[in-house]
Amino acid sequence: MITFAPGPSKVYDKLPQYMQEAYQQGILSANHRSAVFMNLYQETETLMKEKLHLPEGYRLLFTSSATESWEIISQSIVQSSSYHIFSGSFGKKWFNYAKHIAPTSFAHIIAAEDTIDIEGLQIGENFDLIAITQNETSNATQVSNASIAAIANKYPEKMIAVDTTSSMAGIELDFKLADIWYASVQKCFGLPAGLGVLLVSPKAIAKAKDKGETGRYNSLNFMLENAQTYQTHYTPNVFAIYLLKRVLQDMQEIQHVDRITRERMRKLEDAIANTTKFRLLIQNPEARSSTVLAVTGREEFISQIKKNAEKEGMQLGSGYGPLKPSSFRIANFPAITDQEMERLITFLKTY
Repeated sequence: MITFAPGPSKVYDKLPQYMQEAYQQGILSANHRSAVFMNLYQETETLMKEKLHLPEGYRLLFTSSATESWEIISQSIVQSSSYHIFSGSFGKKWFNYAKHIAPTSFAHIIAAEDTIDIEGLQIGENFDLIAITQNETSNATQVSNASIAAIANKYPEKMIAVDTTSSMAGIELDFKLADIWYASVQKCFGLPAGLGVLLVSPKAIAKAKDKGETGRYNSLNFMLENAQTYQTHYTPNVFAIYLLKRVLQDMQEIQHVDRITRERMRKLEDAIANTTKFRLLIQNPEARSSTVLAVTGREEFISQIKKNAEKEGMQLGSGYGPLKPSSFRIANFPAITDQEMERLITFLKTY
């Protein structure tokens, strides 16, 4: 069964090879205070810089998942409150979580079909961090690099944190535009769930030190202190970190991945546009995600097409939350091969 669900999604076909290598090299028994692990950590961070174009001075930190970053950001970075810009369920969850730590945090909700009105943004001095859900997995929308750049230019004094859970390693992100970026590996990195990556800029590191929050399990300052010697503050998922390193080693530089991702998405969009029984959930191409496509139609038909796809050996992702009965989602992640995507497109064209 080929899964096109937007996470956990299909893993890379080379994963069995990577797993065997990890076993043979003793990675599964490596002590996280050993030179073996410290070298692994350093190599992985270097590869992030080489393949994803992470700027110099930015640090790679490991978490259990992207959602763990919600607590880290509010707990260790935000000094007054955060201003959250989102259009869907995951952005809302981030905001709701932030309110537990910073109760005066604010939700700026945009319609799924809209892009952010930068000129109309009015973010007061009481908000020291802007939280942007760059890729909203629930409704298949995204925020462009250009919009993030415009927000950064308008509010240079504020910290910017960006959720790229379903886009990091799938499209080219301009990391210098924001101070904090996070993701999970079970999406565009093509790996099993259980590892998150948190990227922090020198500005974010300085802000964490200025706030001085320490003493908790995932205090950012504690994490950064250990990262200075390429160690972690807890016993990490060494196996998953090794797999991440191997994926980064074998992947093309992100500009090439980005081109393939966008070309395949155009083919998917064209296939849906030429059907008679369903349509794209997001009609505005400026707001539509490049890595997750949402398709909508009559409820009984959505249920039937998912069943028909499974008979053909393909699993479509369900809609999320209130969109579940009337939509399905397709992951356009790099681990899915061109042949597998063509097979899905051929199936969709029959409708």
